[in-house]
Amino acid sequence: KTSDSETMIKNLTEESDEMKRKLNISDFLNSTDNYIQQRWVYFKHSFYYISSTTKSWPNSRNDCLQRGADLVIINSKEEQEFMRRFKQRTWIGLTDRETEGTWRWVDGTLLSTRFTALLFYSTTYIAQMHLRLCKTEDCVEIKFHDEENSWNDIPCGDQNFWICEKTVAL
Repeated sequence: KTSDSETMIKNLTEESDEMKRKLNISDFLNSTDNYIQQRWVYFKHSFYYISSTTKSWPNSRNDCLQRGADLVIINSKEEQEFMRRFKQRTWIGLTDRETEGTWRWVDGTLLSTRFTALLFYSTTYIAQMHLRLCKTEDCVEIKFHDEENSWNDIPCGDQNFWICEKTVAL
């Protein structure tokens, strides 16, 4: 009897997980139209909102948070290339505002841990930018015109376009 009960529990758990997955997909499909109508673009499991106006880094982040998203965190070379297609300087979710020289993404992840496998950037490059530039440049923009080393730290109060990212869980 114990074996039958365990089998029944296992089957019910699998059915429940499958129903949850289907609900997530259904929610995703229902929300897709809504996001697209509001100027969001879908790419590899995330929606991206590309602003049409400029704001400071903190105000840009607040805008993203109000949309249920956050400033973009670039996880791959493909995502980097996707960002460059928008052909404008934009804020990304990278800053060293909390601790000078310690670059963190808006989710708290250190830059070095997210980019250890990528060859086109290094934390050394951003450290070099900081040595050359004044220490009030704590927020990072992406420059579309440079294929490599296209991140630039500038004052957080400067005005820039921004990109919000909302990850979709399927």
